[in-house]
Amino acid sequence: MKTNHTITDMEWQKLIADVGEHFSDVTIKRGFQFYKQGFVREVKADGAGGLQAFVGGAEPQEVFLETGEISASRCACPEGSGCKHIVAVLLEYASMQGRSVHAIVNAHAMLKFRTPHHVALEENEVPAQTGEFDAGSALREKALQIPNASIAEWHALFKTCVAPLEFGSPNAQYARKAIAAIEAVKPRLSPGMEQLYDLHAHLFMLIKLVKPAHPLLQTGTYLGYHVQVAADDMLKAIKEILDGGIGLAAEPELWPRVTKTLTYLRRQMLTESKNFNYLFEAYDRLWRRWLRPNLEDDRMFKEEIEKLKTAEEDLGDGLSRLSWMLAHSRTYFFMGEDRQAWTWLRDASKGFIVPPGFLFSFAEETAAAEEWPRLVEWLVFIGPLLSGPRKDQADVYMDHWRMAVRHHPESEERMWEALSGMLPYSLEMYEEALLDYGKWQQWMDMQLSAGTEPLALRVSVLQPLEKESPELLLPFYHQAVERHLLLKNRSGYKAAVKLLKRLAKLYKKMKREERWEQFLETFVSRNGRLRALQEELRKGKLIS
Repeated sequence: MKTNHTITDMEWQKLIADVGEHFSDVTIKRGFQFYKQGFVREVKADGAGGLQAFVGGAEPQEVFLETGEISASRCACPEGSGCKHIVAVLLEYASMQGRSVHAIVNAHAMLKFRTPHHVALEENEVPAQTGEFDAGSALREKALQIPNASIAEWHALFKTCVAPLEFGSPNAQYARKAIAAIEAVKPRLSPGMEQLYDLHAHLFMLIKLVKPAHPLLQTGTYLGYHVQVAADDMLKAIKEILDGGIGLAAEPELWPRVTKTLTYLRRQMLTESKNFNYLFEAYDRLWRRWLRPNLEDDRMFKEEIEKLKTAEEDLGDGLSRLSWMLAHSRTYFFMGEDRQAWTWLRDASKGFIVPPGFLFSFAEETAAAEEWPRLVEWLVFIGPLLSGPRKDQADVYMDHWRMAVRHHPESEERMWEALSGMLPYSLEMYEEALLDYGKWQQWMDMQLSAGTEPLALRVSVLQPLEKESPELLLPFYHQAVERHLLLKNRSGYKAAVKLLKRLAKLYKKMKREERWEQFLETFVSRNGRLRALQEELRKGKLIS
């Protein structure tokens, strides 16, 4: 729904200030979580900017929001006012007005940086004449030109906005305050223009963190912990902005700005330190979420290949080669030239570690497009490049294979070939897949040849075999019993008895109790001189 009252820029800036003064930062953040979870419901407008709504999960609270006087807002919760429920409704109100939700979220941080231009963005408002240069007024005038300004002029404005913070430490708090300062001067923009503005604000801060201008601040090979946390926050925000897509069909006039954004990002990522890939991730996301979905042919991809080639000549030794090679692979992938993409990825892997997340993104793209045979080919290619993946990476890889086989059953044989070809790195993945697909005999053969200890396996791993093919467990347990006896110590005997008790259950399940009795009698007789073993057998109630 929409409110009947449209908030002016001056009212908006006052509202941000009131929120910062009336609510603690913790309360604002909690309210933001409620808003994100969709807890604001049954919103009704009163026609004058006020709202009535219910907020919460199982026990929603009724909120009466007075936007003109925040302190007069009331909530049915025990706090009554100044609570997270009111903040959640405020954020819903900002969204209904087409305003930046994050400006409210950052309102508390903006208190320290408010100047006259933060509350005077109306075009017809005349600043007070002081007889001296009014920095706030000058900034306000620049801010009013944002819709028509170039991207370079945006960045110059950002630099002015964050100038008061320049002596602060480059950490997450500094980055949040800087973004809040940049957001505070933003006038009303079209949806697409606001996305572009927010994207460039975060790019500006990310570049300040990972490519500091002052030589003494250049890190070269690593980022300090606090800088890395701040950079991670900026990249996360950038991904969220890009993942929202952009309506270029509705606002085709934004195309020149988007292509200039691409040019800007390309240059930045190709000159990023070889030890970082923040700017490449932003460049790659721009292509995947904003550009490719809005293209009708391959012309822009072909142009990108040419520009990447030119960049190598222009930048020389200053070129970030990994980012450059990954950019080629992605562009060829977009063009459907997978073999070319593989060549670039294979060459990149010879000199660098290709991020697993980047490799998996090709599988994600093909799966999203339901190109199942193509997904299979990419999984076959990706596997060897992972070279000993961590458990979480192995899980992602196998999840993609399961999806491929489910939609394209004839590809199962390719999966087994890929996994066996990756041994020994793929051993754990291979074994789990054998269990998942009911390949009991193959799985058991691997355990027997490797001398796997049954007691080291989780019970949940062996349960399917006990149910489907219990006979396969007999040699597995019998061999392990003999290995434990050879240890000739108390712990070995205890382990042997545990396995013998499992064998007793298996023989019973298979209705072969007589065979079990014969085996046990022979076993006890053969090992009669091992007193410690005899004691453990009695404790386990296997003999009397």
